[in-house]
Amino acid sequence: MMISSTNSPPMLTSGASGRLSALLSLFALRQILLFLQSLLLIFLLPFRRSVLSTNGGAGLKKGSSGIVVKVPPQLAPAAHAVVARRQREHEAAARRQLAIRRVETARREEEEKNGKRILREYDLIGTERGETLFVQSWIPVGVKAKGVVVIMHGLNEHSGRYDHLARKLNENGFKVYAMDWTGHGGSDGLHGYVQSLDHAVSDLKKFLNKLSVGKPALPCFLFGHSTGGAIILKAVLDPKIQNQVDGVVMTSPAVKVQPAHPLVATLAPIFSLIAPRYQFSSAQKAGRPVSRDPEALRSKYSDPLVFTEPIRVRTGYEILRITSYLQNRLGEINVPFLVLHGTSDSVTDPNGSKRLHEEARSEDKCIRLYDGLLHDLLIEPEKDLILEDIVDWFKSRV
Repeated sequence: MMISSTNSPPMLTSGASGRLSALLSLFALRQILLFLQSLLLIFLLPFRRSVLSTNGGAGLKKGSSGIVVKVPPQLAPAAHAVVARRQREHEAAARRQLAIRRVETARREEEEKNGKRILREYDLIGTERGETLFVQSWIPVGVKAKGVVVIMHGLNEHSGRYDHLARKLNENGFKVYAMDWTGHGGSDGLHGYVQSLDHAVSDLKKFLNKLSVGKPALPCFLFGHSTGGAIILKAVLDPKIQNQVDGVVMTSPAVKVQPAHPLVATLAPIFSLIAPRYQFSSAQKAGRPVSRDPEALRSKYSDPLVFTEPIRVRTGYEILRITSYLQNRLGEINVPFLVLHGTSDSVTDPNGSKRLHEEARSEDKCIRLYDGLLHDLLIEPEKDLILEDIVDWFKSRV
């Protein structure tokens, strides 16, 4: 299906979703090389004539360059780590409280307006890593449920941004659950930082297992946007999860994201270990447009639960890693799916979705390419038409 758009409002830069381009740029490559050069100089400093004493303890020492204050090296890094951890915990707690307040506010407004036609709830789920994940749900009341849809959001956003999709699914008899992955929305972790996308894959699997315990069997579907789509694809490569899932819908999945220079991919694993939380300052200028609706973009990037700072090195590397993994295993995908992609998407490559559709083993597979549309299909001017395509696909499979 091809959709053309002749009236295109002014484009705004993508902010968080487009920041990956900064990591993959030649400018980023130069930053990596400069950083590595700086590290080399630091490592060479002990071989120069030093005024620092080699004996232990703090204190003052007079050398050829004057008086130098000594700080025991074992103390400074530990103190800094404690302060940084407390800051992360405080910031994550603030995000969680905001996410909880939004659900509670939505619940009150729903009761006042519609009299509990939709039950809005949230849950806090612990992980084996000691983190707490925020999950919210939209449950239709007074209607027989047809199925369950679990939503995985995209990079740097959160589950609450899919309220419009969830409510549309509720209207058609689907229960909806959505989880904020680590470092996002109301979940624990440094905002916008992903230590490993395998954590998100594992968390999704465990959540699906939790949903299936002690409850009447309902058809179970997954929806994922961008990196959320990649997380879902890796999860359904597990035969156990594949047997639990009746279908998958993805918008602009991160199946193909290529660096601008091969050396970037070569250095990314090393750099992500040396300085995983480092952020590229060029990212603010290198953002790519993700929607042609200026008001929708302003709403998105004024949301404090959306990470709008430059992308962190480890996060970018994890996206490169999962896309590489998927491209080598597209032929193993064997679940019914619908993939939707805008042909003008400059964040994730539409050719990745085409490859997925061509190579997947699934007998039930569909692709929708929307001519001229960008990355965030659900905030494009044509969002209502796209919502209709998504809901119709789910309805036809229950």
